[in-house]
Amino acid sequence: MARARIADDLGRAAVGVVVSVGGADGSGAAPSVDRATLALAVRYTLQLLAEQSPGGAVEVRVPPFGAVQCVEGPRHTRGTPPNVVETDAATWLALATGSLAWSEARSAGRVHASGQRADLEGVVPVIDAERVR
Repeated sequence: MARARIADDLGRAAVGVVVSVGGADGSGAAPSVDRATLALAVRYTLQLLAEQSPGGAVEVRVPPFGAVQCVEGPRHTRGTPPNVVETDAATWLALATGSLAWSEARSAGRVHASGQRADLEGVVPVIDAERVR
């Protein structure tokens, strides 16, 4: 069964909390936010990613909080996906809010991406950090 959609006001509020404590700058400060708020912010931004870039060609994982399939192309249904992007919560929120560029995250080794289509350049950010403050 599909997970219920996170309301925009709740999701934006959670992202706002993370941004206000500096947890969306990619520095790793996100753990200073309580786990429930961090999880909500991650899941909300993953939800936005899936809505803004629908498809099933790439699976984006932010363990332990969530994963979504996105980006148009061949849909994956079973086994290990051919195109996977995986990162930690702080890095994901920095990418999702535009505080960290995709190329910077990749070159710093903060994102693990495998597969020809596992590229989120031009797909992130999914929310404007300035609008959630």
